[in-house]
Amino acid sequence: MTQTKHIQIKDYSYELPDERIAKYPKSERDSSKLLVYRDGKITEDTFVNLPSFLATGKLMVFNNTKVIQARLHFKKDTGALIEVFCLEPHSPSDYQQSFAQTRSVTWTCLVGNLKKWKEGKLLRRIEVNGKPVSLTAERIGQCGTGHEIRFDWADDGISFAEILEAIGELPIPPYLNRATEAADLRTYQTVYSKVKGSVAAPTAGLHFTPRVLDALDRAGIERAEITLHVGAGTFKPVKSEEIEGHTMHAEWIAVSRHIIRRLLAHGGKCIAVGTTSVRTLESLYYIGTQLHKQPDTAPEDIRVPQWLPYEPANDSDGPALTSPQALQEILDYMDRHQLEILHAATQIIIAPGYRYHVVEAIVTNFHQPQSTLLLLVAAFIGERNWRSLYEYALDHDFRFLSYGDSSLLFPEKDSETLHV
Repeated sequence: MTQTKHIQIKDYSYELPDERIAKYPKSERDSSKLLVYRDGKITEDTFVNLPSFLATGKLMVFNNTKVIQARLHFKKDTGALIEVFCLEPHSPSDYQQSFAQTRSVTWTCLVGNLKKWKEGKLLRRIEVNGKPVSLTAERIGQCGTGHEIRFDWADDGISFAEILEAIGELPIPPYLNRATEAADLRTYQTVYSKVKGSVAAPTAGLHFTPRVLDALDRAGIERAEITLHVGAGTFKPVKSEEIEGHTMHAEWIAVSRHIIRRLLAHGGKCIAVGTTSVRTLESLYYIGTQLHKQPDTAPEDIRVPQWLPYEPANDSDGPALTSPQALQEILDYMDRHQLEILHAATQIIIAPGYRYHVVEAIVTNFHQPQSTLLLLVAAFIGERNWRSLYEYALDHDFRFLSYGDSSLLFPEKDSETLHV
């Protein structure tokens, strides 16, 4: 744990010219470039050919979260513009219950131009489904760097989900340095998105199209879906010199009993689409180990602290659980509590020194310098290899970040040397 905590984030930097950041996606999602890293070697192809690189019978896991139109804009009588960025529901705290509310909700939010909003309510008169609605926002508390904002509206036939869809703005990444456009409402969602709650897309999934999904099915590659609602912390840079000083944002995950069974049927191993799926799947292992030690944990108390994977084992704990054993602990727990879906929070940080338990291959985009996502990649393919891989991508015209190209990564088991 000590060694990982003292990783210097400056060692995970590289020069990323602005022109290499993809400001817009390809016109056809699956025409993006695909870098494949396997057995210490790099090859490249087009994403539409992804299924040809995967073995029949493997399980591929996708994050089916859906990005919400989370930015709301208000104008004060003084003319000051206030932006309220909805991060996660506070009361009710369940996402679906919050979206279904028809008079009032409270969310944890970021507030832009806060100095112009000292007190009082903000008012915005809007139209939703042809009905006039008066929406107010009021600061009622603070939660870390965010604020608890209570939204009220007079029409009890209008849900909060409908309000967001009517006037909310999709929060595209800040590094795109442009305003949200109408096309982003379609292109900044995966084709399989279902469960509303994210404020950022699981961008590795943006490359998939119905024809790629069909090709996976024809190739005998099984597909499964989990949910992790991506928070604004996904864009939070590591500002401390050592990663010990960086606090991971908590994210909410939901995994069905059916998916746990399917993972067990595949020996507790799978291919993860995106870093959000990686974080969810690896969190499951540590949830299982915690439930093994504390089987009476209440469902609402299930969470994975940031540094849990790096804590030294106690002799009294016995041998470390295998992935199937940890997953079986979850399944037994769900049986005892009659749970069809496991809900939990995770703050897991995956960095060099981490041992992967569930994920055996990753589909992922190219990430920002000095980011926790880059640390996750380095932990998977090796601390030296990530740099050679990124140098290759820069030298061969790969596009970076959310709307950029992608990679398929297999772990380097025997060597730290990468050959191009």
